[in-house]
Amino acid sequence: MVGGLIAHLTQTAGGIRIQDVRFKGAKGNTMSALLYVPANATAQTRAPGILAVHGYINSRETQDGFAIEFARRGYVVLALDQTGHGYSDPPAFANGFGGPDGLAYLRSLDIVDKANIGLEGHSMGGWTVLAAAAAMPNDYKSMVLEGSSTGKPFAADGTPSWPRNTALVFAQYEEFSTLMWGVDRARDVTKSPKLWAMFGTQGPVEPGKVYGDPAAGTARVLYTPAITHPAEHISHEAIGYSLDWFAKTLQGGAPRPADDQIWFRKELGTLIAFAGFVALLIGTFDGLLEAQMFSRLRLPAVTDGTTPPHHAATGRRWTAALILSAFIPALTYYPAFALAGSFAPPTAFLPQGITNQILIWAVINGLITLALMRFAPRRTARTGLVGQSVVIAVASVAVGYAALWLADLAFKIDFRFWIVALKLMNAKQFVIFLIYLIPFTAFFVVALHVLHRNFSTMETPRLTLYLTNILALTFGFIVLLVLQYGTLWLTGKLFNPLPDPGFVPLSTIVAIQFVPLLAIVAVIATFTWRRTGSSLPGALISGLFVTWYIVAGTATQAAFLGVFSDGAGSLEGHMPN
Repeated sequence: MVGGLIAHLTQTAGGIRIQDVRFKGAKGNTMSALLYVPANATAQTRAPGILAVHGYINSRETQDGFAIEFARRGYVVLALDQTGHGYSDPPAFANGFGGPDGLAYLRSLDIVDKANIGLEGHSMGGWTVLAAAAAMPNDYKSMVLEGSSTGKPFAADGTPSWPRNTALVFAQYEEFSTLMWGVDRARDVTKSPKLWAMFGTQGPVEPGKVYGDPAAGTARVLYTPAITHPAEHISHEAIGYSLDWFAKTLQGGAPRPADDQIWFRKELGTLIAFAGFVALLIGTFDGLLEAQMFSRLRLPAVTDGTTPPHHAATGRRWTAALILSAFIPALTYYPAFALAGSFAPPTAFLPQGITNQILIWAVINGLITLALMRFAPRRTARTGLVGQSVVIAVASVAVGYAALWLADLAFKIDFRFWIVALKLMNAKQFVIFLIYLIPFTAFFVVALHVLHRNFSTMETPRLTLYLTNILALTFGFIVLLVLQYGTLWLTGKLFNPLPDPGFVPLSTIVAIQFVPLLAIVAVIATFTWRRTGSSLPGALISGLFVTWYIVAGTATQAAFLGVFSDGAGSLEGHMPN
């Protein structure tokens, strides 16, 4: 409640109203967006408008820092869900990613000044607004591309006159420099011939210098902040460049200094709300455990003779178990994702490409864990707990889901920080959730059973046990990310163990989310085990929570009545976040 209130007061500061809108696209598809309406925008005093679009496997809230600051400056903002993302109909990549539909809807609003419309997009969101610009070349005035590009694979080539008045924010530590601008290192983007063609130069582009003429629609400028691709979502500097550019190229609104930014309070608010969600989940479990119907789940006292003492790994065996638990999942991560990209493309039955990759990773690690289970310390398992475990897990997660629904209803937020976001599911996503739930839950049943056999005893100090289990699940990914981003910082590029140059950047960005997600799983698993002596309740809660998180937060590439087969599935590994 506290986090939601902080977020709400931030995103509605100055009388901004936020509306959850649905509208029909040109092909009858349902599109979803958040509409930010500043107090100055009325049918009598129309305000400039901005179409703001997230990148691949994100959603309309991901650009909320941009949307909040645009709205505070008097712009009407349509924060769009791309096709196949959030609550917009699948398949992803269809209909210009939804860009033309979004621009047409923004222009249809009687509070928008149609002569002053800007476009802003991050990564694949940049291709989305470029698709809108190509479809409606006279219906916008300027744009900002964040970590994006013109040209292949999905946008027309940039020229000195198209797109109109364009600012490019391209970070010095961009993971997608080769895909976007054909340079090996992002810091060399100024030397990209593709960029020269858009800026109309025959030599390196000077960052910060405005090329062309804003009055003629040919202005260009390059900004190169010292951040990464996903950090552009949450950068005061990147947002400030966008504010400056639209202030120069759009008329109307309410001018404010570019460094007058409050959006980060909203991020902190939704982070607090997310932490509260986790606490509510385990608190609900703890409360339900006191009910008579769950009495068999409660852990009997060790001294009553019904429950034998727990034994865990010790010495070198403990160290080996920790190393294997932490590093096998990280070592199998890229190969599993590559395998899924080749052999588990989106289909009508398994319609989410990223979810398929995570699923193959889970299956591989589940099988490895089963093979190594015989080396874990043996202990007497508690029996007859399946039915009660299922009911208490579903009830606990249902209470958490209700909390998110109420937060959306009262504050128009989801639970998130940066690219880590927990969203409500729509009806189609719920069906997809049911499809993926069983295999993901099976993975957690196996993985957490072995985790507790190796490390969990009632004699272990509480904090020590929590930290041990968190490290066992996350440390390998922490090391992987430190190595990748350390290499990026030192050399200007990620190290790539695979031949596909576009595969590792996206997979590495996805891996960032594994750390907080697996840490939450470790907390849930440890808490529930200490209350029950069984790994099963925590595994079931984790399966429900993680499947919900993944399915609601990624892209759906295949429609339910058939496979989306125009080649987009084969480009899965190239899609930037």
